[in-house]
Amino acid sequence: MKTSAIEAIITAQKTDAHAESELYELLSAVAERSGKEAATTDLERGARFVFGYIEQVPYMMKVAWTAAVNVGLEAEMERVLAMVMSYWEQNDDIIPDDIGIIGLLDDAYCSLSSLQAVSDHFQLQSGKYLFPDDLSSANRAMRKIIGEPYATELDRLVIGTMQASELIEAVKKLSSQEKQLDFARQSTIWSHGPVGQMNTHDLAGLGLAD
Repeated sequence: MKTSAIEAIITAQKTDAHAESELYELLSAVAERSGKEAATTDLERGARFVFGYIEQVPYMMKVAWTAAVNVGLEAEMERVLAMVMSYWEQNDDIIPDDIGIIGLLDDAYCSLSSLQAVSDHFQLQSGKYLFPDDLSSANRAMRKIIGEPYATELDRLVIGTMQASELIEAVKKLSSQEKQLDFARQSTIWSHGPVGQMNTHDLAGLGLAD
């Protein structure tokens, strides 16, 4: 799974001299929407979260491909990952890429929400964890940062990705009695314990914590 193009985009934006100040301005507005007055430490934590969230994308793409190969979902996952790549290739998307680091928020949210949806459906049908990380809480925080009406538009894109990939139907087939026996004999490498999560507790000062 090649993610070098996405990694280059992320590096270029993260090292931009204006990236941090742009995030501080956005996060201040987000906190104000929640009736909070963000302190400098809150903005620092929020910026670290955003940078970390964006940087999860290439990592999770590699994890998703490895997991898909392990359970026989290569064709469906390939379609999902192709759509994830398309989020990053389109410059004129819901939040334009040419406005700096903030222009990557929609790309990262669509990417990680799509991959989390894959994992959720797999866990629902098989009882097994597909990925080592659960990004549900982080996705909810990012959705609040992006705000409306953009977040709802992005959610529609994610739903479209799931439908176009036919992944839900494929996971249902994998949950047949025969396949369940195979899962029991040969678990995925991440199915034997609780998954990890990105820390969102530090975002309370911005009104973003669950």
